[in-house]
Amino acid sequence: MAFPSAPSAVWSVSLLTVLFAAAVHSNIVYDDDPLQPVTSDETVSVGGTVTLTCRVAESDNSSLQWSNTAQQTLYFGEKRALRDNRIQLHRSTSTELSIMIGEVQMSDEGEYTCSIFTMPVRTARAMVTVLGVPGNPQISGFENAVPEGGKVTLTCTSTGSKPPASLIWYRGDQEVEGRPNDAEQVPDDLTYNVSSELTLDVSRDDDKALITCAVDHPSLAPGDKRSEQALRVLYAPNAEIQPESDLPREGEKFYLKCVGNSNPEPATFIWEKKDGELPSLAKADGALLQFEMLNKSDNGVYLCQADNGIGNSQGEYTLLVQDAADNIPDPTAMLTSSGVDHAVIGGVVAVIVFILLCLLIVLGRYLIRHKGTYLTHEAKGSDDAPDADTAIINAEGGTSGAEDKKEYFI
Repeated sequence: MAFPSAPSAVWSVSLLTVLFAAAVHSNIVYDDDPLQPVTSDETVSVGGTVTLTCRVAESDNSSLQWSNTAQQTLYFGEKRALRDNRIQLHRSTSTELSIMIGEVQMSDEGEYTCSIFTMPVRTARAMVTVLGVPGNPQISGFENAVPEGGKVTLTCTSTGSKPPASLIWYRGDQEVEGRPNDAEQVPDDLTYNVSSELTLDVSRDDDKALITCAVDHPSLAPGDKRSEQALRVLYAPNAEIQPESDLPREGEKFYLKCVGNSNPEPATFIWEKKDGELPSLAKADGALLQFEMLNKSDNGVYLCQADNGIGNSQGEYTLLVQDAADNIPDPTAMLTSSGVDHAVIGGVVAVIVFILLCLLIVLGRYLIRHKGTYLTHEAKGSDDAPDADTAIINAEGGTSGAEDKKEYFI
């Protein structure tokens, strides 16, 4: 359907409104109508941008129009009808009309209408839901440290949510159950203020523990908005005595330290020796008991009483002094002694080798001399001997040869 050109946008809007009203009264609807506009509901957070799209399957060159919740025309085809710079044309074709509404406000929520000016006029509606983004949660109710065994009540609040936000409590990483959320709608506003309470029985394990309040809302990603509160718990000491080392030696300096394990830290420490007085060379200095020179007479059970104003506790330690360091085998000394032993053994071996060489030399000289004697004797007895054996025997004074050489004269 064609419209004559108008000298002003106001005249056009008025004419369109009249035609739209007349068409609505006809109330004619067609199933599977290719000219029936189609829209969709949209949800947007306050301050965001929403896009409204209206489409038809076929075009008969009729124009599409978007109207707001007050039935004011926003766009008629490509023509802006309402002077609101937040509303802009996104796309306009023969089968589609899309507009964008930026910086969405709570007042923008409602039902928007898309119309196509055929005969009769066909319409479709889109519901725009505006979410109120909740503010950062605030935890109150905790100002001073709480004594161990006491109770603490925390309150978490968040404002500006729509629909009402849910508040979730955590103790460390574990979810804990608080009082059900209270939601109160702000007068003359569509948003809600929500609050929740959490009551805890605290122990010393809760000291420095983090209590978290997180907001759960469709406009937020999980964990987007949360607040934390660290607990402070006061508790009495649980004293223990820690030695400087596990091997206290006679003649050395040494100290014992008393650890309170409390909040606040102990203000006073009292040192004692069980069944006796502190040694004369032991000096108590607050959390420390210092020994200038350990002695076997220092052996015994030592007591430390720590007090932090809330309570007190006593720790004990049994001191057993070891022998002096000189009487304890020194690995370095052992290595040095081992080196000396190797040197001695090496010297002994050298002497033995030398003696053996001397013996070999003497034996060699003896064998050489014996061999010369053998040759000499052999030569002496060889003059009259028929063979070598006889020569030796004759040379060494054998009687057989002597007798043979005797001459008798008559």
